[in-house]
Amino acid sequence: MNNPLTPIYQTTQIRTLEKLAEERFGISSEVLMQRAGKAALECLLRHWPKARKIAVVCGSGNNGGDGYVVARLARERGLIVTVWQIGELREQKDAAMRAYEACKKANVIIQVSQEDLNITDVDVIIDAISGLGLHGEVHPKTRIAIHAIAQANVPVLAIDLPSGVDADNGKVWGDAVRATVTITFVGAKLGLLTGKGVGYAGSVVCHDLQLPTELFSLVTPVAEKLQYTTLLSHLKPRMRDVYKSEAGHVLLIGGDFGTTGAIRLAAEGALRAGAGLVSIASRPEHASTLSFERPELMCHGISSAEDLRPLMNKAKVIVIGPGLGQSPWAKMLLDEALKSDLPLVVDADALNVLAKNPGKHPHWILTPHAGEAARLLQKSNEEIVANRLQAVSDLQTKYDGVCVLKGAGTLVQGTALAGLCPYGNPGMASGGMGDVLSGVIGSFVGQGLPLEIAAKLGVCIHALSGDEAAKAGGERGMIASDLMPYIRRLANSVD
Repeated sequence: MNNPLTPIYQTTQIRTLEKLAEERFGISSEVLMQRAGKAALECLLRHWPKARKIAVVCGSGNNGGDGYVVARLARERGLIVTVWQIGELREQKDAAMRAYEACKKANVIIQVSQEDLNITDVDVIIDAISGLGLHGEVHPKTRIAIHAIAQANVPVLAIDLPSGVDADNGKVWGDAVRATVTITFVGAKLGLLTGKGVGYAGSVVCHDLQLPTELFSLVTPVAEKLQYTTLLSHLKPRMRDVYKSEAGHVLLIGGDFGTTGAIRLAAEGALRAGAGLVSIASRPEHASTLSFERPELMCHGISSAEDLRPLMNKAKVIVIGPGLGQSPWAKMLLDEALKSDLPLVVDADALNVLAKNPGKHPHWILTPHAGEAARLLQKSNEEIVANRLQAVSDLQTKYDGVCVLKGAGTLVQGTALAGLCPYGNPGMASGGMGDVLSGVIGSFVGQGLPLEIAAKLGVCIHALSGDEAAKAGGERGMIASDLMPYIRRLANSVD
């Protein structure tokens, strides 16, 4: 199944698309504003069909203009509408001012907010304050409006972006509106899909405002949204006469004292994703216990580099890092693994060891979370979180291969366009989840997928398994081993 690319943009690309829409296709900003307002109202009525009273909080830019269009159309549909204007009316641009005048002519109640803002007795609030234009700390008046929206304690529909969220990276500029639903226009914005913005956007609806398909071919996106079904098509059905050795032999290295659970979870993740054989190289003290509940795992005690070499000779891929630690034993194992010509998945403590001795390798997949990425790039955790797309690009440039920056809106960067995973949930913020992911990715490499495809498919199946586990038992209390049955199913079917 070959689905078309689902592009993701930042502000520069969206502005270019809007400019080209007018220059090449005669679609003015005012037409786009009218279409945006209509689409927003339809979204509101679809999500809250019983809503009768709405408050629209408008800023002084085009986002506010969208809000005025919604307010007028809602009034025409018989809804009770109140508009709160944040900022000076004289700051509005031509199209937004005309939307304001049309709203006023339709007898919509418009209140200009000064210092106090008290929104009560409404069913839904529409946030049309900042939108795409925010790239710095929110204005004090906007902050007051954000607090008032939160205190109203009713559903919120954000137009284009929740006010306070940066479209380019998801950064929250001081305060931000927590939307129930965000309807975003023209194309998907990176800031809604990764970083802090994910927690403020709620459900995201993307509307292209009926722009011609040809227009989108003129602008290169900054990333693409990964699609599980498309990626799964790379995993071909097995021949009837396949041998277990042909289904991929994964060697996992790790499990120092006190952290055997990590390597055990990674190994079962590799099995459940379809590896024909899975071996574990760990401390000699652990070799006899790691396979107690999963006898399919082949466990080996490793004291020296010489012990590891025969295992590497039998494997198709190495996963190193889960529970590895940073002891001389860990460094010895990583150094030996790096001498191999096998593809590598490098995770957890192996990344921390690597950060102290950076190097490039074309045939590895690095899987850091933000903290590990900060150490690999010698930056602060805050710098990584503030611009995740740049961080994953910097990682790939510095270390080569494929880099997976884990977190809300996990990013995968190889030589192709960066891929963003739209799946997953907060319940996956628990110990062992990343270990399972490394095993799943290693399994797909062992089964013959190219590194970038294996990383992307592994990330999607892992995140979707978390979503399925959440459906079955809720997010709170989810543990890494809960994902195992869903990994197996999702590696086999799109049902």
